[in-house]
Amino acid sequence: MKLTFTTILSAIVLFTGTSLAAEINLRLAHVMSPNEPAHKAAVAFAKAVEEKTKGRVGITVHPSGQLGTNPEIYEQVKIGAPIIQIADPGYLSDFAPDFGVLNGPYLLEDPRKFEKILSSPVFADMRYALRERGNFEVLSMNWFFGARHIIAKGPVITPAQAKDLAIRVPPNVMWIETMKAIGANGVQIAWSEVYPGLSTGVVEAAEAPLASLLGAKLYEAADHVSMTGHFKAFIGPVMNAGLFASYPADIQKILLDEATAAGVMMTRLVLESEDKFRQQLEAQGVTVHTDVDVAQFRDATRSVYDQFPDWSAGLHQKVQEALNK
Repeated sequence: MKLTFTTILSAIVLFTGTSLAAEINLRLAHVMSPNEPAHKAAVAFAKAVEEKTKGRVGITVHPSGQLGTNPEIYEQVKIGAPIIQIADPGYLSDFAPDFGVLNGPYLLEDPRKFEKILSSPVFADMRYALRERGNFEVLSMNWFFGARHIIAKGPVITPAQAKDLAIRVPPNVMWIETMKAIGANGVQIAWSEVYPGLSTGVVEAAEAPLASLLGAKLYEAADHVSMTGHFKAFIGPVMNAGLFASYPADIQKILLDEATAAGVMMTRLVLESEDKFRQQLEAQGVTVHTDVDVAQFRDATRSVYDQFPDWSAGLHQKVQEALNK
C-alpha cells in the first residue's frame, strides 16, 4: 500500500487521539478503569473542550495509570508537564494542607450539598493556597467519586469488627488516621496493587466506592462489602497553574466551565448507578451488608479532625458553617 502524507497523518491522529492542528495538546491522566464513571466524565470533558475551542485544544485521556501512579503524575504536573490530573483532595493536602478536610470522615450526608463548600470563601482560600504553594490550578472539584465502603473477607458492621484489620489505604494521612480511629491498620499500597494484595494476604480489606470495587474486580479476592460510607469522596481535574495562566482567557474559561459540567454529569451518573453497582456485586456472589452501625463509626471518627495541626484555625467549623447555609 502506498503511504501518502495524509495516510500517515491520519494514522498518527488515530494513534494519539489528538489532532495535530490543535494549538494546545494536553494529556488527561487517572488511575481508574475505563468502565468507571470518572473515565466517562474525563472523556466527556475532553470532547467538550475540543468542541468548544473548535479544535484549538486537544486532550487525550489515559486511564488505568498509563502515565504512572498518582504521586508520579502529581510531580510531573507540578513541574509543568502538559498533563491534567484527576486529583483527590487527600493528595492535594500534601501541597495545601487545608484540602484534607474535604476528605474527612462523615463530613456530609448528602453529596449534593458539597457544592456549598465549593462556592464558599473557605474553598476559595484553599484553591489560592494550592496555586501558590503547589503550582496547581484546580479546574473543578465537583466530580462525585462515590461513598467509600469496606470490602473484606467478612462483615465489618461495627468498629469492633475493624479492630486490627489490615485495610489498604492510599498514602494519605486522612485515610490512615480514619482507619486508626476505627481500630484498623491502614496499609499503604498503590491502587494497582490492591487486587494482588488482597489475594495474597498483604492486606485483609480495602475501601473504595462501589464502582471502583467493581472496576478493579476486588470481589474476586474478597466477598463481603460493608456499606460504611465513611467518606463521601469528590475528585476533580487539576493542572499546572503556570501553564493554565499562559493560556488565553477564553481557553481558561472553557477548561473551567467544561470541567464543572463534567463533574455535574459524573455526580449524576454515580448517584443513579449506586443500586446498579450493588446489584452487580451481588451477582458476583458478594454479600452486601447494609446493617452497618454508622453511628458507631461516626462517633469513633470524630477525633480525626483534631489530628491536623497544619490546618487553618477553625477549618472544620468553617466547612460545617458553609454546609449549613
